[in-house]
Amino acid sequence: MIQFKNVSKTFAVGKREIHAVQDVSLQVNQGDIFGVIGFSGAGKSTLLRLVNQLEYPTKGSIYIRDTDISKLSARELRKQRSQIGMVFQNFNLLTSRNVFGNIAYPLKVAGYKKQAIKERVNELLTFVGLTDKANDYPEQLSGGQKQRVGIARALASSPEILICDEATSALDPETTEDILRLLKKVNRELGVTILLITHEMRVIQSICDKVAVMENGRVIETGEVFDVFTNPQQLTTRRFIQSVQKDLPSESILKEWQKTNGGKLYQVIFKGSATVDPILSTITKQYDVDFNIVYGSVQELQEKLFGNMIISFVGSEQNTKKVLGELEKRVEIKEVY
Repeated sequence: MIQFKNVSKTFAVGKREIHAVQDVSLQVNQGDIFGVIGFSGAGKSTLLRLVNQLEYPTKGSIYIRDTDISKLSARELRKQRSQIGMVFQNFNLLTSRNVFGNIAYPLKVAGYKKQAIKERVNELLTFVGLTDKANDYPEQLSGGQKQRVGIARALASSPEILICDEATSALDPETTEDILRLLKKVNRELGVTILLITHEMRVIQSICDKVAVMENGRVIETGEVFDVFTNPQQLTTRRFIQSVQKDLPSESILKEWQKTNGGKLYQVIFKGSATVDPILSTITKQYDVDFNIVYGSVQELQEKLFGNMIISFVGSEQNTKKVLGELEKRVEIKEVY
C-alpha cells in the first residue's frame, strides 16, 4: 500500500542542514496498522508529511500502491490526497462550526451535494458514537469527543489510508484506550490502512500490527510488534519497551535478593504455548532441582501470550546445568544477575 524507498528529507536552516529523515525504506501493507515510534526529533512527523506530500523528499521515492506520488501532477496529487485522511494531535477543529459542520467541511470543499453530505455525516456520527453531539461546538466537547470528530472528519471522503499524528498524546489514559478501540474499529470494519506515529509504546502495544523505531532520522528497527517486543535488538527499542513492560525488578531489589539468598538469577522468556505449559516444573523435577520465582508477568501481544520471569535455581551445579540446557531448547533464557 505505502512504500518508502531510500527516502531522505533535508531542511536548510540558515547555513545548517538538518537531516530529518535519512535513507528510510519501509513497506506498509494494505490493512496494516503500522506504528512509527521515536523520541522527539526522531523524524516521525516529517516521515508522515511525506506520505501526503506536505513535504517533498530530498531523495528517494514514495509509492502508494504502484504510483510514485512525487511524479503526480497537481491535479493528480489532489485526487490522491482525497484518499488519505489525517488525524491530528490537537484535533484542528473549526471552532466556528458545530460537530456536523466540521465533519461536513471536507465534503463541501470536494463539491458533494447537500443530501449526500447529510447522509454521510449522519453515517459517520453513528460510527464514532456522537449522534447526540451533532449540534454541539468544539468548546462543548471533551478531548475524547473532539478526537472522535477529528476521526469522523478524516473518514468523510472514504479514504484508503488514515494517518494519525500523535492522535492520543493530548488525552488521558482512559480516553486514549477509547480512541485506540475506535481506530481498531476503523481498520477492521472499514478496511482502512492506518499509519500512526507516537512516542508512547503503549499505543504500539495496544493496536499495531507492525512497528518501526526511529532515531536521528533513521529507522533502526522494524518488524511485527510481537517479535520486536519479545526480542528487541536496539537500545532505544529496549528503552521504549521497558516504559510499558518492566522486565526486571529494580537494582535495589536485586541487590537485596542477592544479599539474602545469593546464587544466580536467570530471565526466562516464554512465547505462545510455552506460556501455559508447565515447562519449568516438569524439567526441574526431572533433575531434582527447585526454582524460585523472584519476579514475573504474563501479558497479551497481538492475541499471543508472552511471559517474562526472573528465577533462581536450587540444586547441584551439575543438575542445574542440565536444567538450563533443557530449557534452552524450549524457551529463551539468560543469566541476568
